[in-house]
Amino acid sequence: MSVFTSTLPDDLLLELAEKAKLLQVPKNKLIEKALRIYLNQITRLEYIKSYSRMNDDADIALLAEEGMEDYLRQIEE
Repeated sequence: MSVFTSTLPDDLLLELAEKAKLLQVPKNKLIEKALRIYLNQITRLEYIKSYSRMNDDADIALLAEEGMEDYLRQIEE
């Protein structure tokens, strides 16, 4: 595991310390969990945007429909 040093606003550090104490977890573990959740949300938003772009592209929509037709045929066989 690597060491990471950063600066944060005092009010955020105070809130972090309070929540860590309340949850009885180390501050670094709380930061790690929060960062993992945030990065996961960013990834999900990227997928949503890519699906939205795909929805606007007629060629990709046609490919998806053809793929679903092939998939349904395989299931039926």
